[in-house]
Amino acid sequence: MNLVFAAPVTPTVAVAETEDRFPVRRIFCVGRNYAAHAREMGQDPEREAPFFFSKPADAVVEAGRAVPYPPLTQNLHYEAELVVAIGLGGREIPSADALSHVWGYAIGNDLTRRDLQLAAREKGRPWDFGKAFDNSAVVGPIHPVARVGHLTKGTIGLTVNGETKQRADLADMIWPVPDIISILSGSVALKPGDLIMTGTPEGVGPLEIGDVCIVTIDGLGSISTKIGPKDS
Repeated sequence: MNLVFAAPVTPTVAVAETEDRFPVRRIFCVGRNYAAHAREMGQDPEREAPFFFSKPADAVVEAGRAVPYPPLTQNLHYEAELVVAIGLGGREIPSADALSHVWGYAIGNDLTRRDLQLAAREKGRPWDFGKAFDNSAVVGPIHPVARVGHLTKGTIGLTVNGETKQRADLADMIWPVPDIISILSGSVALKPGDLIMTGTPEGVGPLEIGDVCIVTIDGLGSISTKIGPKDS
């Protein structure tokens, strides 16, 4: 078999304190997993079954890189998130066993073209152009579970140009990590290399060209992203 053109390079994410790389297969995202954020988005925060959307693997941007302000939007938003890196795949994984499938954790920033997302939501259309665009998944170095353990509580926060915009506790998640993995694996087979962005707290807001956005999670440190000019 001959490929008609070269196969795309597999996207990867750094592994903290090593030269190793974590290959990214798919990126799943949990919507409205903090009650206060659900309310600020005009939704009911009751603990109904979570919903998921996805981003392409090549939307990954490493911490410290500048992100060009994306096209088609006038309202680019930040969203601080805990990222779960899957190391052991499975289907219909029980919550009690779910953490054994986690390879590590990272800090993420789910960049969102909010105006496009809300316009699609109002028309009952998919969110892809609001969420799944180029450079929309900022993911910091992955910290192996063997080194940091499992994160069930601790501060998650975000600043823009030094001003605090988001601050909450991982314990505030409506659906904690084991439940997220269990429910998601009931719909799709998880495999090594999958990343799960677990939702953002309240306080989401806009980013402008030149802004520096820093996300911090207890036990994982912080990551920084600067918003650069639009690609010409």
